Amino acid sequence: MARLARPFQSLSTEAHMSLFDHLDELRGRLLKAVAAVVLGTGIGLATATPVMKYLQQPYGAAFTVLGPTGGVVAYFRVALTIGAILAIPMITYQLLMFVLPGLNGREKRFILLSLPAISLLFLTGVAFAWFVLTPPAMGFLQGFEPTLFKPEWTADLYLGFITSLLFWMGVAFETPLVFFVLSLLGLVGARVLIKNWRAAIVGAAVASALITPTVDPVNMSLVMGPLLILYLFSILLVMIGSRIHRKSIA
Repeated sequence: MARLARPFQSLSTEAHMSLFDHLDELRGRLLKAVAAVVLGTGIGLATATPVMKYLQQPYGAAFTVLGPTGGVVAYFRVALTIGAILAIPMITYQLLMFVLPGLNGREKRFILLSLPAISLLFLTGVAFAWFVLTPPAMGFLQGFEPTLFKPEWTADLYLGFITSLLFWMGVAFETPLVFFVLSLLGLVGARVLIKNWRAAIVGAAVASALITPTVDPVNMSLVMGPLLILYLFSILLVMIGSRIHRKSIA
């Protein structure tokens, strides 16, 4: 009985060690991502004042604060958003390295080379949200039932939805290149994306409802349209990436 118990005990020990190995790897990668955010937030603290003045322009007036710490909280919110944006390359790399274990040197090189382009797409999404989406959204919010509501927004509420809008639109614009990297690794194909086009439409509608700061269909369409275009662009990139992957293993 003791001999029979040993193999099971060995398997249990290996599984136990494997679980702790994964948890240790996750901890290490989270620490690196957090360190990148902390470093970026340090830069954000030094630049938050001019950034807040720039973000203030659509509102056109000084922000209202309802408590003694309201301004400080808003200031640190902007600094943290700047830090998260600056840390996007490191966060993306650590996430992909954890989700896709066992990559060889060539595959890791693909991911490293894609990081500048992923960051550029993120900034493109931020620019789209600021220059295309924010003006009509602000016009709708400030002009909504002016005889009933006088827009006097607090700093935390205004900066909260502006920074969320900019950040999540930036994340959305990263998706085509992420799909491209996955196709280079042979983990996703264009047929799968084409087959699930209905789910993509539903997902884009849900995402636009969550991202958009307003509930009117015009602003939701301004978000949903680019999301669907990004999905089509993802299919094109996946086709190219899958072809490269097939040639590499041939």
